[in-house]
Amino acid sequence: PTPGGGGAAAVAAAIGAASAAMAAIHTTRKKDEEAKDEIHGSVAAKARKVSGDLTASAQRLIAVADDDAEAYRALQATWKDKTMAEEEKKAREARALEVPVGLVRQCHAQAALVVDFLPQCNKMIISDAYVALHLLAGAARAAFQTVLVNSPPEALQLELRGLLDEMSAFEAQVLPASSSQ
Repeated sequence: PTPGGGGAAAVAAAIGAASAAMAAIHTTRKKDEEAKDEIHGSVAAKARKVSGDLTASAQRLIAVADDDAEAYRALQATWKDKTMAEEEKKAREARALEVPVGLVRQCHAQAALVVDFLPQCNKMIISDAYVALHLLAGAARAAFQTVLVNSPPEALQLELRGLLDEMSAFEAQVLPASSSQ
């Protein structure tokens, strides 16, 4: 049955990207048009670019859920088909690992985009950008669990753990400091 963990993680990531896209598009007010941005000309132009990129990412992430389901179905067949060539089994195992690895990387890239945009984000809706960061980080952690089930090489684990650590740092930036009583 699907969605499994990887598919669920991809859908959560898509929701995160869509939430951030919405926060960005609400940063296109008159004052955002007038505020300068060195690269894009205005903050509003940057916001439109960020929103468009995140919207496209959300659509791709929904497709990743389907990719994960297909990779899992193909992997399941390796457990049942005793006549399958070893080369084919290895290819299917590699694909089952590749999909969630790509998802962790995509979540990190989208979270980094959100973090970069936060200083210009409309303060009246910035909490939606924060929610996006948490959804992207959570989706990445969920995808990493799927990675681990697929026996990744140690170097790959270390790379992905580094990305997860960075996303935790992104989250820490937006969480209020705990109050001591």
